[in-house]
Amino acid sequence: MQLTVSTPQHTTGLVVLAVDDEANGLTNLVGLLEGNPHVRHVLQAFDATEALRTLAGNDEQLVVARKRAGLPVVDAVFADITMPGLTGIEMAALLNEFSPPPVLVFVTAHPGEAVNAFELGAVDYLLKPPEQDRLNKAVDRVLAKIRLDGMGEAEPVVPEPRDDEVIPVELAGTTKLVSRASVRWVEAQGDYARLFTADGSHLVRIPLAQLEERWGKAGFVRIHRSYLVPLARITELRMGTSGYSVVIGQEEKILPVSRRHTRELKDRLVRAPRSGS
Repeated sequence: MQLTVSTPQHTTGLVVLAVDDEANGLTNLVGLLEGNPHVRHVLQAFDATEALRTLAGNDEQLVVARKRAGLPVVDAVFADITMPGLTGIEMAALLNEFSPPPVLVFVTAHPGEAVNAFELGAVDYLLKPPEQDRLNKAVDRVLAKIRLDGMGEAEPVVPEPRDDEVIPVELAGTTKLVSRASVRWVEAQGDYARLFTADGSHLVRIPLAQLEERWGKAGFVRIHRSYLVPLARITELRMGTSGYSVVIGQEEKILPVSRRHTRELKDRLVRAPRSGS
């Protein structure tokens, strides 16, 4: 199928690949992407196989130029999940083998794949039909990811939002997206982690060590082999007969601090801004 290249009137910004096997869905997605001021080019593919051909191709001038520059062929892929042949999830696994890989966003009518999508590194998961404002937030997350990785041609003009990452959790057959900013503390439970928020706790299939690595730059710090906490929510550091502990927020949750983490925690607390929330 013939590749289509759309070029709105932008001189800088993102090069994006839109993938959807439904003509109406693809047209709508391309229109929303073109309506974002940070998008320069929108390439289109009608299924995952066509998308992979585009990303591996050598006959498009734009593709060749970016490959020679050591850039991803496109900055981001906005893809449906349910497609004939390869699914969007299967395509995402293949995209992760690219060096460097494009940033991935899913746009789908099926919320049940959110867990798999985020485990594959997707920065956002939009439900059809998305509105312009919601798609714009997804583009902001793409820009933030590119800025963090230091790759691509996009101009990182949008500040990274505080709650730029969400974690999908399964609740009674539905998927809820829990923002990182809402997490009060995290507790290890084997190879899982339990996120504690103002409205309860949520078990996710992510080891605590992995969350520590992903959320360290967002102000989360390991205080114990079983606990990860956001520095901004610590209201007290207490010294007791059995060692140090911290008090978390208005709920005054007390969590232990292990000896090996005490010095780093003290240093981080001195430098960290306080919110007390």
